Amino acid sequence: MRFEHPWILLALLALPLLWRIHTQSKPHLKWSARYSDTHAIKNLSRHGTPFLARAPYLARFGAIVLLVIALARPQTGVSETEIVSQGIDIMLTLDLSTSMSASDFEPNRLAAAKEALKEFIHGRANDRMGLVVFAARGYTQCPLTLDYPTLLGFLEKSDIGLLDDGTAIGMALATAATRLKNSKAKSRIVILLTDGMNNAGAMDPATAAKMAKALGIKVYTIGVGKEGVFPQVVNDPVYGRRTIAARTEIDEALLQRIASITGGAYFRAEDEHALKKIYSEIDSLEKTDIKTKVYIHHTDWFTWPLAAALALALLEAALPATRWRVIP
Repeated sequence: MRFEHPWILLALLALPLLWRIHTQSKPHLKWSARYSDTHAIKNLSRHGTPFLARAPYLARFGAIVLLVIALARPQTGVSETEIVSQGIDIMLTLDLSTSMSASDFEPNRLAAAKEALKEFIHGRANDRMGLVVFAARGYTQCPLTLDYPTLLGFLEKSDIGLLDDGTAIGMALATAATRLKNSKAKSRIVILLTDGMNNAGAMDPATAAKMAKALGIKVYTIGVGKEGVFPQVVNDPVYGRRTIAARTEIDEALLQRIASITGGAYFRAEDEHALKKIYSEIDSLEKTDIKTKVYIHHTDWFTWPLAAALALALLEAALPATRWRVIP
């Protein structure tokens, strides 16, 4: 609800003064009339309360209030926003191999990566995003969407064990690039996070990078993990789920090459703070101006208070012909 001429409502500030003048006035001091016989007047009914005696003036007072509101033109409006720019399409690519359970991040690499991704998603607007997860193969966990809550839900469900163990960087990149192939967005990017070396999948990572470049897709690569030996949880076919000590082996040369081929950049994260900072930096690098057009359709409602004001004015005019008539 809005008013086309809200300044007219300032007239309502004078109404308390008018009411005070009316309630304090004493008409019998100004007017008088002589009657030869008051017997008929004594038999007339009297109003029980001063409030009822002022019913005609209350009707006039209400009519004035409603008339002022009508003159201010109350309106309701519906706005529609049209997005002109198509923004950026982003495929987030996350490693779900066993090594992502390493505890050099708090509580582990995968949980820290998920938290950084959540902040990244919350920081975007009007950009379609999707999620590819990978281990021994690449898998589209969520296609490109503007439904961020749904994307966050799929991210939350992405966990180690969802896919067979391994690190298929080439297949993950090819899967993400395929999802962006038909995109008409101004910019298309892949953000690929891994903590290992390519050891699975049918496609070589360099070939997948050249494929992305041919499609006009930029790839940002992130190597996550500290140098050294750290505990990680594995599913041993003989002994079942157990914790072992394993060394971090990130193929930085490969990740740098992928980024270089596609015109992106390579980042290395050795703690949670650095990881969040990397996603923040990518966020600032990949921004686009979103132009919008807003259309507002207004519906006038002044006829309702105007009709009510007219009804109260007619009521005031009619009251003197009823029990509210005044004897001088």
